[in-house]
Amino acid sequence: MDLFEKIASKKSPLGQFANEAHHYYTFPKLEGELAPRMGFRGKTVLNWSLNNYLGLGNHPEVRKADADAAADHGCAYPMGARMMSGNTDFHEELERQLAEFEQKEDAILLNFGYQGILSAIDALVDRRDVIVYDAESHACIIDGVRLHQGKRFVYAHNDMDSLEKQLVRATKMAEEQGGAILVITEGVFGMSGNQGNLKGTIALKSKFNFRLMVDDAHGFGTLGPNGEGAGVEQGIQDGIDIYFSTFAKSMASIGAFIAGDQMMINYLRYSMRSQIFAKSLPMVFVKGALKRLEMLRTQPEHKANLWKITAALQDGLKAEGFNIGTTSSCVTPVLLKGNIPEATHLIHDLRENYNIFCSIVVYPVVPKDVIMLRLIPTAAHSLEDVAETIKAFQDIKGKLAAGEYRAETLAAFN
Repeated sequence: MDLFEKIASKKSPLGQFANEAHHYYTFPKLEGELAPRMGFRGKTVLNWSLNNYLGLGNHPEVRKADADAAADHGCAYPMGARMMSGNTDFHEELERQLAEFEQKEDAILLNFGYQGILSAIDALVDRRDVIVYDAESHACIIDGVRLHQGKRFVYAHNDMDSLEKQLVRATKMAEEQGGAILVITEGVFGMSGNQGNLKGTIALKSKFNFRLMVDDAHGFGTLGPNGEGAGVEQGIQDGIDIYFSTFAKSMASIGAFIAGDQMMINYLRYSMRSQIFAKSLPMVFVKGALKRLEMLRTQPEHKANLWKITAALQDGLKAEGFNIGTTSSCVTPVLLKGNIPEATHLIHDLRENYNIFCSIVVYPVVPKDVIMLRLIPTAAHSLEDVAETIKAFQDIKGKLAAGEYRAETLAAFN
């Protein structure tokens, strides 16, 4: 069989709707300055879809730092991988500051979050080792686990009894094979918004010998006194052995890092293929990250305003009877009952008649009869934005209950 004929016959849950959904429900194009109100298909919409938690993406200080770095260095410097010719004092200073911020001995910069954590998992474990990971882990973790040539066990989301059962199995297998155990979870789960049960996980170290990796992409910048993340928020940062986060959310940039013991970080520095064989993070992103990290430490008003908006949004939705699940972070899922065609008619109405843009999440990410509208509050939003959104959601909730979105096909758009 020809490879292209084979893939042409495949129908993925979302890809099967590509012709009807492209550029509207999938791959939409938001235009203009990064802000709560942006352009979408010729109109201005109130946007709740950017992970720009602290509002730094368009902050004047940040834009100046980025522009100055680009003017001084362009986008190419330094050339080459860090190990060969791409290292600078600024790269090492950023690593030093990130380690200090996360209360760890050392840190390593990564070019991208997805690629970085995937490569770190690959470097840390071999075929004799066993991985145990949370069932709702992000795709980057799942792909890293798939690269693992040894055994892996999955435990029910945030369920410590399930984790303990899998650790019993993992311990037996690791002992038989002469391997070790790596447990992987998240600080904040990006769809549900609930925090990982890090305290419960670390408590199991008294019974089992394992190392803990935490993906804190949504916790970094939003949790902890200064945005140090979920580990500091929960008071167990010392128990996290491998702390990972990305610059793509609260830092509103490109890049990522891992922080931990100096020995482990140095091992990754010389073992992570995605860093050894890839160009160094360009200086514009390094100097930009230094500025953003400085703002996290010295300008607490951004995080304070983020949580003011988050509280108003989540409390307002709950007061109107909306189901926002078990979120304990800024991530705000609104869970409704309906199928994919209904979801598209609802979101079309929301965008065209209420001028509100938010992400729509459907099967297979959530069960077939669930529509998730995922809202990401930021420090740049206002209380007026919150009130406008809750009023619109009241309307669409009533329309959904009345069957006004019931359909067999996706809502059409011009």
